[in-house]
Amino acid sequence: MSVIVILGPTGSGKTGVSIKVAKAIGGEIISADSRAIYKGMNIGTAKPSKKEMDGVPHYGLDLVEPGERFTVADWKAYAEEKIEEIKARGKVPMIVGGTGLYIDALVYDYHFKGPTGEKIGDIEQKSCSDRTEIKGDYLLVGIKWEAPELRKRLEQRIEKMFSEELYDETKKLVAKYGWGSQAMKSDIYEYAYKYLNGEMSLNEAKKKCFYEDWHLAKRQMTWFKRNPEIIWLKLEEVYPFVLKCIQDE
Repeated sequence: MSVIVILGPTGSGKTGVSIKVAKAIGGEIISADSRAIYKGMNIGTAKPSKKEMDGVPHYGLDLVEPGERFTVADWKAYAEEKIEEIKARGKVPMIVGGTGLYIDALVYDYHFKGPTGEKIGDIEQKSCSDRTEIKGDYLLVGIKWEAPELRKRLEQRIEKMFSEELYDETKKLVAKYGWGSQAMKSDIYEYAYKYLNGEMSLNEAKKKCFYEDWHLAKRQMTWFKRNPEIIWLKLEEVYPFVLKCIQDE
């Protein structure tokens, strides 16, 4: 039984298509998103709601508190455990996300060791050059967009995300965790917070958030394009392709 991996840059449509695929093949989803691991950070990290999940089990969300240490090695161990549990239930494991190092660590079976041989979890100890051979039965499918199309999708998503719900979430996070966590000082929360405090206008906050997302998307694509095992498809091609692969097994 293959482990299906659906990946791509932020805003590429991974969440929607993966849920559609999962419902068709009996899949269960493990998030490969280094921001979605944080509790309470829902709207700002674009986690799927219970309604959007549509009954499909999701794992890898809300694992730790903002600022709590959780390494790529931790995620790899967690994902491997969930994959075995899902297979034992006769379901299809699906890895879905945009954190390239998480995905590489899993499919290339990274072993995190420092210079003296101790096990570590620091991201800096691994790089793209560590890709050699996939260790296991993984089908890697990437969602591709032309740059202007992806930029438009990101702009539309940001317009939708800047809402009273986001402002309420930001206020609750700051009240509970303070503003000292690095997890909070990035992406949309930083700009929502500055807007709420009058440090920038709403338009300026949206613009800065867009450029943050766009630069993230470019970094993600640079990472993914170095992986020759990924099959790149347009969003509308992903669902029929994965179903055919499963049927052909």
